[in-house]
Amino acid sequence: MTELLIFSVLFGAFALLNVIRLIKGPHAADRIIAADNSDLLIACAMILFSLYSGRGIYLDISIICALLGIINTMLVGRYLDRGRWKYESDSEDNN
Repeated sequence: MTELLIFSVLFGAFALLNVIRLIKGPHAADRIIAADNSDLLIACAMILFSLYSGRGIYLDISIICALLGIINTMLVGRYLDRGRWKYESDSEDNN
């Protein structure tokens, strides 16, 4: 039980640092990294809760949460990199 309390305090501190970076981040990329890090912290917290409670459903939910967070980061990063959703080669094929 004490291990769960220690991990909860650490996850709370990491989440607070992520919120600070999310608000204060000078660039959009810093904010995206903070949001992705928050998604992974939530997934890790769900895994620890699954181990503590002995229920496997939380493992499945944490995997889905982590995958959606990674997909979200890739899509927003691609949008910020190109400024639009299509790549240059996609528009050249249509012309």
